[in-house]
Amino acid sequence: MHTQAKEVEEVGVHDAAIDTTPFLVIEPLKGLVSLRLSELWKHREVLYFLIWRDIKVRYKQTALGAAWAIIQPLLTMLTFSIFFGRLAKVPSDGLPYALFSYSALVPWVFFATGLTQASNSLVSSANLITKVYFPRLVVPMAAVFAGLLDLTIAGTTLAMMMAYYHHGPTVHIVWVPALLLLALITSVGVSFWFSALNVKYRDIRHVLPFVVQLWMFATPIAYPSSLVPAKFRAIYALNPMTGVIEGFRWALLGVNTGPGVMLVVSSIIAVLVLVSGAYFFRRMETTFADIV
Repeated sequence: MHTQAKEVEEVGVHDAAIDTTPFLVIEPLKGLVSLRLSELWKHREVLYFLIWRDIKVRYKQTALGAAWAIIQPLLTMLTFSIFFGRLAKVPSDGLPYALFSYSALVPWVFFATGLTQASNSLVSSANLITKVYFPRLVVPMAAVFAGLLDLTIAGTTLAMMMAYYHHGPTVHIVWVPALLLLALITSVGVSFWFSALNVKYRDIRHVLPFVVQLWMFATPIAYPSSLVPAKFRAIYALNPMTGVIEGFRWALLGVNTGPGVMLVVSSIIAVLVLVSGAYFFRRMETTFADIV
C-alpha cells in the first residue's frame, strides 16, 4: 500500500509539472479595443510572406506581367490628354498636359489599386484566416504594400517623361518620400474600413469601383486645384489625396500652386482615417472567422 501511494504521489507531481508548461490563450477582445501593435512586429514575417504572395498572384499567368503597372496610368493619361487637354482645354499649371496628368496618376493608381486589392483581401484569404491565428491587419496591409513595386515601375516612366519634356526635378524633391508615405497611410487607412465592411457586406466589392471613380474626379488629377475657389480649398483638402497629388506635382515639377494648407489638412485627415480604420478593423476582427 505504501508503495502504491508513493507511485500515485509521483504521478501527481509529474502531472502538475505538465500543467505548468507555458501555453498561449487566445481570447476575443472586449471593451475598448486595443490595437496590439506589438503583434504586428512579432508577425512581421507573415506580412513579408503575404506581400510576396500578392505580388506573385498579381502577375501570375499574365501576358504583359509588370508592364500593366505602366499601361494603366499611361492609357488613362492618353484619355485625359485627348478629352481634357485638347478638347476641353483644361489648364495644366504651365506644364505639358501629358506630364501634368501622368504625374498625378502615379500616386493615384497606387492608392486606387491598393484600396481595390485590399478591400477583397480578407475574403480571398478565407482559408488562411479560419485556420491560423495572426493579426488580421497584415492582410489588407500586405495588399497595399505589394503595390509599391508598381509605384516604382510607374515612377521610372515618369522620370523618362520628365527627361523627354526637358523638365528636371526641383529642390523640393526631398518631400517626395513624405508624400508617398501620406499616400500609403491614406490607402491603408481606407482599406481597413472597406476590407472589414466587405467581410460582412459582400456588396461592398460592387460599390467600390463606383466610389473609386467618383473619388478620382474629386481629386485634382485631370485638372489643377487652382480651379477651386481659394475659400473652399481647405474643405476640398478633406480629401486626403488632394494634398498628395498637389504636393507630388509641387515637389517634382515645381508648379506654382504649392500644397500649403491643403497638405496640412490632408495629412490630418489621413492620420485620422488610419487610426479610426485600425480601431474599427480590430472591433470587427472577432467575427471574421465566423463570417468569412
